[in-house]
Amino acid sequence: MISQGIQKGNLLIAEPTTLADKSFNRTIILLAEHNESGSVGFIMNKPSQFLIKDLVFEIQSDMHVYIGGPVEQGNLYFIHTVPELIPDSVMIDKGIYWGGNYDAVISLINQGLIKNSEIRFFLGYSGWSFEQLEDEMKEKTWKIIENNYPNILSISNANSWKEKLLEMGGKYKIWANSPEDPSLN
Repeated sequence: MISQGIQKGNLLIAEPTTLADKSFNRTIILLAEHNESGSVGFIMNKPSQFLIKDLVFEIQSDMHVYIGGPVEQGNLYFIHTVPELIPDSVMIDKGIYWGGNYDAVISLINQGLIKNSEIRFFLGYSGWSFEQLEDEMKEKTWKIIENNYPNILSISNANSWKEKLLEMGGKYKIWANSPEDPSLN
């Protein structure tokens, strides 16, 4: 049975207990899908070393590409806020969409009709099999919160995780200022 507390469009905030996990340490994940087949999300705050023009030679843009997660890192995915421009987009929640017509995206970016603030590309994704995410929630790997960002694409780096922890308050305030590698402390 699917948990009613987890819904696509939610944010998964990595609990401080994930500090040893290289893939998910200090991450904020947008949950793009959650159903009987499993869950899919994209890490919002891990920019890669690549620009989109480094990976898609047809695109002439300096948009950064992010690490979406450890699954299928050889594939490129995108989310955006302009479904009226990109045919075949799938709504995630609150004005954020996943995928769509790839050829249209290339053309629109090259024409300057899609801005950096309207689209984000990812290498790979974060994925969970049926009930795996629920199990990780029980293990306190993730804190699930409603997405209250006016533009989810404004999440851009590791500081976003710290800011979210400070906002959550309580025990999270202490962890917000912990070093990335506590063994170096």
